[in-house]
Amino acid sequence: MSLAKEFKEFAVKGNVVDMAVGVIIGAAFGKIVSSFVSEVVTPPLGLLVGGVDFRELSVVLKQGVDKTPPVVLKYGLFIQSVFDFLIVAMAIFAVVKMINKLKRAPEAGPAPVEPPRQEVLLAEIRDALRQRADTKH
Repeated sequence: MSLAKEFKEFAVKGNVVDMAVGVIIGAAFGKIVSSFVSEVVTPPLGLLVGGVDFRELSVVLKQGVDKTPPVVLKYGLFIQSVFDFLIVAMAIFAVVKMINKLKRAPEAGPAPVEPPRQEVLLAEIRDALRQRADTKH
């Protein structure tokens, strides 16, 4: 099999195409959620905590000398990233939960077939004989 034919077979498989669509939609969804977090959620949260912008929180570990830039620990960016992650995780959880609700319940299988009347009677006789044998001991 030629390399081109093998690649074509791989590239047009359903799973690969589905995965590509998922990645593209996921990237677009990520942009929406990031925008939601940075433009809608973060400003009121900043007001709630006294006007603090998390992205601006930092500690200077070593001052810059001459042309050497200072060493800065930007823990506010880390806090913002954690917050973004939690919002994205909650949004994805909500979407997955909604999709699961939209899926139809699996159709029930065929109704169980009742055994013939003779088999039911024979089973009752067998059980009665066992019970009688157990009470004699």
